[in-house]
Amino acid sequence: MSSDDRPAGLSVVVAGGGTAGHIEPALAVADAVARRDPQARITALGTARGLETRIVPDRGYRLELIPPAPLPRTPGMDLLKTPYRLSRSVAAARRVLTDVQADVVIGFGGYVALPAYLAARSRVRPARRLPVVIHEANASAGIANKIGARFADRILAAVPGSGLADAQVVGIPVRAAIADLDRAAVRRQAREFFGLDPQAPTLLVFGGSQGAQQLNDAVAGAAAELGAAGIGVLHAHGPKNTVEVSSPDGAPAYVPVSYIDRMDLAYAAADLVICRSGAMTVAEISATGLPAVYVPLAHGNGEQALNAQPAVQAGAALLVDNADLTADWVRREVPALLRDTQRLAAMSEAGAGIGHRDAADIVAAAALELAGARRGRGGRA
Repeated sequence: MSSDDRPAGLSVVVAGGGTAGHIEPALAVADAVARRDPQARITALGTARGLETRIVPDRGYRLELIPPAPLPRTPGMDLLKTPYRLSRSVAAARRVLTDVQADVVIGFGGYVALPAYLAARSRVRPARRLPVVIHEANASAGIANKIGARFADRILAAVPGSGLADAQVVGIPVRAAIADLDRAAVRRQAREFFGLDPQAPTLLVFGGSQGAQQLNDAVAGAAAELGAAGIGVLHAHGPKNTVEVSSPDGAPAYVPVSYIDRMDLAYAAADLVICRSGAMTVAEISATGLPAVYVPLAHGNGEQALNAQPAVQAGAALLVDNADLTADWVRREVPALLRDTQRLAAMSEAGAGIGHRDAADIVAAAALELAGARRGRGGRA
């Protein structure tokens, strides 16, 4: 196909499937691309096992599935199967890039990113290789992005010291509904939406898309004391979990839900959040200025604890070890913190100071510039 036969709109492929920590930054950038270039054609790469099968179509974007290519960290049968799995995924990604006539690939790490990087590096019609933009959300870069960074055209990162050389630090892309959120302005609407008390100090609890048993047990176990202290709770316990709570008569509502689709309203409804410290979670909470108690999940190279450090050091959050977050800790610490309005205000101000609200636009501008240059007509940044 000649360049004259190609559709006018630039074709942008975002690769960030698997977990919400990869999908949400990818879709935030997709939204920013669409705002900057309404003619752009946007495709998301994912796998059949990831959350993207629900989230991406709900956000209105085309989703193309490829086989996952996990990269095991330890020796074993999975490691021996890696070359076959990766070659199969790269071939599938190459077919997608050719089919959508891609002009640029934006990768966010994870199972689909490395196949996309390698496919873009190979010969995709038209024959020149595709430009690659990489964004690293974690404080310590994953394997896929470390490999892709060796030949990427632009490398961006959430924080300094991610392990990717020459990375431009831009923060983590968050969607406009979060980046532009005025918590105070929509608080009453948010509390009505969830059935929360309109006046009571309110605690938000969530443990990621699947929930977190330690957080569930600790907060639900302190429900009676939280209720007696006049504290309302919005608790997302995960679709595979349940919580049993006992609140005294007349206490503000304790609202358990399996999953929260409207995180913007959840942030607006809350005065304090207890949650894990995945990179995307920290970015969203910092952008909104919500005071936080981060309880890192101990896995991998300890990246969740690293993710939380800038917020903790700025005074926007507390860091509590997973084993230390018990019902006794919640009973002892949370009511006192929620009563301390001056401290909460200071934490909120500190969080807003470290949040990045323009990261999605920066990544989108870089990708559109490269895509436009490849088309020979300049970017649309």
